[in-house]
Amino acid sequence: MTELLIIKPSSLGDIVHGLQVAASLKAHCKDLRISWIVRDVFAPIVRACDAVDCVYVFDRHGGTKGFLKLMKEVRKTKFDYVFDFQGLLRSGLMTSRAHGNLKVGRSDCREGAHLFYKKRVPLPEGGRRSHAVDILLQFCPILDAKPELKGNLHFRSAEKLNLTFADSKTGTKPIIIFPDSRREEKKWGGFKQLTELLIREDKTRKVIWAGSEYIHERSAFPPSQFLNLTGNTSLVSLPALIKRADWVITNDSGPMHLAAALGVKVLAIFGPTDPRLFGPYPLTAPNHFVIQAPVGDLKLLTVKEVYSRFKKIREGINSKS
Repeated sequence: MTELLIIKPSSLGDIVHGLQVAASLKAHCKDLRISWIVRDVFAPIVRACDAVDCVYVFDRHGGTKGFLKLMKEVRKTKFDYVFDFQGLLRSGLMTSRAHGNLKVGRSDCREGAHLFYKKRVPLPEGGRRSHAVDILLQFCPILDAKPELKGNLHFRSAEKLNLTFADSKTGTKPIIIFPDSRREEKKWGGFKQLTELLIREDKTRKVIWAGSEYIHERSAFPPSQFLNLTGNTSLVSLPALIKRADWVITNDSGPMHLAAALGVKVLAIFGPTDPRLFGPYPLTAPNHFVIQAPVGDLKLLTVKEVYSRFKKIREGINSKS
């Protein structure tokens, strides 16, 4: 059995990328056991992923005492490999404290993290201007695996949750919207009006808002067609909820990356960030679509334009099926 420790404490989108690579490594290496260090707030989704065998929870607010307690637990296992997917000082220190025969980090690491590695993987052909998934895939050859995604991402929670409430009475799959994002400049303000248009065009369709932060919606959307789960979407239920969707419409956010990883049709709305670097991976996939605001300013992206583009995309997909 080969023991691998992956260090990737945050954030949600980056963790999803890491889980995709972990699943690929598991598909390549049948005798691989993967352990993972992750922040407490993101631990549920890592724990639910069937590519991960053991989870060590990092309490960001636990101070030095909490850090030492965590690493004491980690040091009980002798790892064949330690992969620092994060590449920052904190994750570098975790790498230094772990027992590992080969400690590997990123070439684009920062804050002096390189001091704690025996080896750094090269950057992909695009260099620092590469997608995060392509950067993490460069760890695969360390285990004699090709730097490409293989296998599917599965979550143990997906089969256990009863989410029939998400379906309409006709059984039509819902459109799930994630109106939030970590940064204000990545939040598009037109989701309310877009929801109105989607509900009006198809009375059999249900539109669901989801996300970790509660967004109060005062509009009188019909209860049979609209459900607001913002502030009430746990990380454990998130993969199962997304898998139930026909479409996921979202800002540049962690749920966008999860939806893409799970193979659900995604319409991602981008402002100042570059979708070639931060968009759904891979951007060329037939079910990944991006709308970028003019000059990167989401205030200039109208609801009419988004709705029109969405209709054309669906018509194009339907004509091929």
